[in-house]
Amino acid sequence: MATKNLTYDNVDITGGFWQEKQQLIRDVTIWNVYKRFEETGRFEAFKMNWKEGMPNKPHIFWDSDVAKWLESAAYLTKKQRDPKLEAIVDEVVDDIERGRWEDGYFNIYFEMFEPQNRFTKRGWHELYCAGHLIEAAVAYAEATGKDKFLHLMMDYADLIKKIFMDEQSAAFDSPGHEEIELALVKLYDYTHEERYLELARFFIDKRGSQAKLPEGDNYHRGTNIQDHLPVREQFTAEGHSVRACYLYSAMADLALRDNDVSLKFAAEKIFDNITNAKMYITGAVGSTHIAEAFEEEYRLPNDTAYAETCAALALALFARRMEKLEVDSRFADTVERVIYNGFLSGLSLDGKSFFYENAQEIDLEERRIVKEALRDTSGIHFPITQRLEVFNCSCCPPNVTRFIASIGDFIYNYDDETIYVNQYMDSTAKLGELTLVQKTDYPFDGRIEFTLTGGDRKVALRIPGWCRVWSVGKNGASCGAVVERGYAYIDANDGDTILLELRISARRVKSNPRVLTNRGMSAITYGPFVMCLEGVDNGGSLTGVRLVGKSFTLGRDEQLGLPCLYCPAVRESTDGLYSDKTTTEPFTAKLIPYFAFANRGETDMRIWVESV
Repeated sequence: MATKNLTYDNVDITGGFWQEKQQLIRDVTIWNVYKRFEETGRFEAFKMNWKEGMPNKPHIFWDSDVAKWLESAAYLTKKQRDPKLEAIVDEVVDDIERGRWEDGYFNIYFEMFEPQNRFTKRGWHELYCAGHLIEAAVAYAEATGKDKFLHLMMDYADLIKKIFMDEQSAAFDSPGHEEIELALVKLYDYTHEERYLELARFFIDKRGSQAKLPEGDNYHRGTNIQDHLPVREQFTAEGHSVRACYLYSAMADLALRDNDVSLKFAAEKIFDNITNAKMYITGAVGSTHIAEAFEEEYRLPNDTAYAETCAALALALFARRMEKLEVDSRFADTVERVIYNGFLSGLSLDGKSFFYENAQEIDLEERRIVKEALRDTSGIHFPITQRLEVFNCSCCPPNVTRFIASIGDFIYNYDDETIYVNQYMDSTAKLGELTLVQKTDYPFDGRIEFTLTGGDRKVALRIPGWCRVWSVGKNGASCGAVVERGYAYIDANDGDTILLELRISARRVKSNPRVLTNRGMSAITYGPFVMCLEGVDNGGSLTGVRLVGKSFTLGRDEQLGLPCLYCPAVRESTDGLYSDKTTTEPFTAKLIPYFAFANRGETDMRIWVESV
């Protein structure tokens, strides 16, 4: 059963965890990313005045870095007009207008350095950059009513349609890095111009059936760019994880708008494959640095995990689209796993720095031994242990800002009869004449109160997959609720107040035994949070640590401003390399939410720990 998404512009996050994150983005992060992008020449590149010998030569993906920043600014502007932000966006838009070619083409790198090669190099992010510019243009038009940026990108999209679909004069048939497909759907949704949906369909249908590629370009065929099969025959997640999840998002978009059963079936199979065999407990995906890709099923190494921030974000975008195709809590459960863990770890608590890749385990001594013992470590990759303010490939920072600024998109879906509550955030939502106010301190507290005014409607409340004990009441009295596919349905009339109470407790979680690195170990979760141990709290090295029993005490880390768990533990050691005698040193282990690791200096970190 299909539903519609209640978009962020109809939802105001009014307090709590996510309001604090949005305020951090507005006050700190958006400006720190802007400063770093200015220092590295990304904004200046739009003026196309770089000369040989100057620093900061424009790169093939710089258009997309800035485009995501522009989109972030649009989302913030929609909620609160900011003349400084708008002035920056308007200047970039003017630069695009001046710099584009007469036929509407715009790409900094190709215009400046390889004008003869436009639309000939499939892997050089040309259409990926165009897609992010289109998304930014739509968001800015929605936020401000200014339409210059939108019309520039409509001209560009029309050119792309002419070259790729009508004339078929490009050297390839579909993008090397997917993204433009979902952007074209957004452009269609905003303009209602059918030609943009037609172009999205064209790119989707051409994937996996490439008739044209530049001679010798064998890399840009195959699984790494999801080109190994037509999309309706792809049932497992393969290749570059960001590209893949952007593609799967577009597949779900088209399945919904076209009522395409075969696309929906493929998207469902892929989603199940990711969440049941290729996803870390944190919601991170893409386990290897080699091609930033999905590996084989259950191949989820912790110490060398790649787990790109953009990949977790893209999985959440895919899951949100699947929510619209089918009412089933597994999609929103996946969103929740991502946003409180594998995505949010990409941002520092002060909002200034980022992880591109997100470690799932850190053992500093092991890293030192490997580095010193092996002459050639080129095949071994350890993710960085401290966040950075900017990267050479800086796709993740502006992806974080645009995602958090628009996170209201993830809270509600609806149809003619029901409002579906997918995520719990202190907020006020408008749906026509209806207003739904959600009051909660979730994820720290499981008490969530809803007040519906302006009419009658069923309300369907997601019962998180981690929750074992819950209750629901209406107007101060308990009430029955029909539970279907993870949602509890309650009839609500104008003025009714519904109270959902979720018992948040610590849980020991095991992984499938086919995940070799986790055998014999447990992870600890607390509500939606995956918890981890850091050496800074637990005596330095985490080697030999075992958790004892099932008793956890809830506390609070004042430095982090977050809940923590205390658990009896021992540190085990042996006499010699092999021994039947072991020594155990009791201590109290402390666990913090995984997303907050690496905010107190370089230290060991573990999610999976032996337990007895």
